Amino acid sequence: MSRFKLVLEYDGSKFKGWQFQKDLPTVMGKLMDACKEVFSADNFELYGSGRTDTGVHALYQVAHLDIKTVMPPHIIKIKLNDVLPAAINILHVEKVSSNFHARHDAIARSYVYHISKRRTAFGKDNVWWIKDKLDVKAMADVTPIFLGLKDYKSFGIKDKDGDSTLVELISIKIFEIDNSILIHIVGSHFLWRMVRRIVGVLVEVGRGRMTDKDIQRFFGEKSEIPSQFTAPPSGLYLERVYYKGEQIDDEPQWLVNIY
Repeated sequence: MSRFKLVLEYDGSKFKGWQFQKDLPTVMGKLMDACKEVFSADNFELYGSGRTDTGVHALYQVAHLDIKTVMPPHIIKIKLNDVLPAAINILHVEKVSSNFHARHDAIARSYVYHISKRRTAFGKDNVWWIKDKLDVKAMADVTPIFLGLKDYKSFGIKDKDGDSTLVELISIKIFEIDNSILIHIVGSHFLWRMVRRIVGVLVEVGRGRMTDKDIQRFFGEKSEIPSQFTAPPSGLYLERVYYKGEQIDDEPQWLVNIY
């Protein structure tokens, strides 16, 4: 068996998330189907760096594939892309050590959330259009409250009992570009729906309905309030997965203009 690192992008609006689900279209499921076709084999293992929910996109998802093959990485990339649906694209394939693990070796992840300030005919599945005028400065002013190692029990859902809700956020920055507001978040890892709830709370601050004191309370004791303002998945993009030796960027490496 050889192990390959795969970097891919996908339009999440076409799938029921990353994780394989029987009888439902998922990114992992489509990638597994492609592997079966390209390698004419069922004997392989595929692991992603983490799950993305239904409707959430990825600009840089990472997976590793264990497969018996003599095909070089660049041919694997070409052949997989030939059979994958248009909404999934393999960006890079490389052969790696059998010790590499797409999920366990990740040291940080970054997400970008895209808010549109105006109605768009082309980006309904790719942005969150907010009609209200948002105070972006007020949103930016409260971002330091989220930084550092904190208990995100009010913002996320654990995968299973016993999992910690402690997460270290490295950076949150907000960029306003033309009709777009981009919220860039970098952290050690993220709980299920955590990013979307952070965004939802920041939007409420921008609307003038929440303050820094409200956010402090969410960290002081468990609250269900952030869950009530969970941002839709359409605007969320997994931007990058980082591994040891890679420089962590605190600014988004992409700009989108979907109007």
